[in-house]
Amino acid sequence: MTDPATAARLVGELVELMRLEPLGDDHFLAQSEDIGTPAVFGGQVLGQSLVAASRTVAADRPVHSMHAYFLLPGEHAPIEYAVDRVRDGRSFSTRHVVARQRNRIIFEMSASFQTVDEGIEHQLPMPAEAGPEGLLSEVEQRRALGDRLPERWRNAAIAPHGIEYRRVDPDDLLTPAPRPPQAALWMRAIAPLPDDPVVHRALLAYASDHGLLRAAMLPHGLSFMSGRVRPASLDHAMWFHRDFRMDDWLLYVIDSPSAGGARGLSRGSLFTRDGRLVASAVQEGMIRVMPEGSPWAISGGAAPI
Repeated sequence: MTDPATAARLVGELVELMRLEPLGDDHFLAQSEDIGTPAVFGGQVLGQSLVAASRTVAADRPVHSMHAYFLLPGEHAPIEYAVDRVRDGRSFSTRHVVARQRNRIIFEMSASFQTVDEGIEHQLPMPAEAGPEGLLSEVEQRRALGDRLPERWRNAAIAPHGIEYRRVDPDDLLTPAPRPPQAALWMRAIAPLPDDPVVHRALLAYASDHGLLRAAMLPHGLSFMSGRVRPASLDHAMWFHRDFRMDDWLLYVIDSPSAGGARGLSRGSLFTRDGRLVASAVQEGMIRVMPEGSPWAISGGAAPI
């Protein structure tokens, strides 16, 4: 359990990560965090690009969808975001964002924003899943592995983080048994966040990249931590349906309808504790499986695209 002062510091660091430096002409500079992955975490780029786009749109037009492509692995270094104001209509605004490092385009995203309007409403019911109480966090699960935890995971992967994830269906992190391509986890920021809705949406975009592709590996008994799987996010789409707070528990229900051609497709629905569907996400990723003992698997390098 993280003490309140440490929790506040960790969440403050995440909020600061989403705070971009204006460079003029709708260009912004953002810093990067290293969570122990070979390349920069894709969720970070999703969240920061959404903040960049949102800062060029009036506050009364919240984002309702975003569609992104990961073009090259990002480095653990500052990232520049350039926003193109594609369109401002009576109800909708469209923005296009390009992320660059060392003059290379590593990511691009289109986002659509809409005025708050009334209309028809319905949603899928929230699945009956166990609540977050009593579930181990993923960090606690990793620490419990002890000496089984691969050396490359023994620092950042077991350090506390500003967002906590608790799997409803915990399995062996290294050698999971094959099972249907469905999963669920709870997530939340571990300390109160500012009231700025852009921060909450950006951090949900950040967190939505966590564990989404895992569903595509479940039928095959594969794990990110095994060293045999080299994943690479290819694209990521999100739709924001209703208001929420990222510092309250959200249930992320995930499934994978298809995998083939060294790619896996996963879908996710995000619910509040009282059953409101607040967002949906879809991601396709490259999933390459390496033979045990291969130099590539042992090195832990990023997967080439």
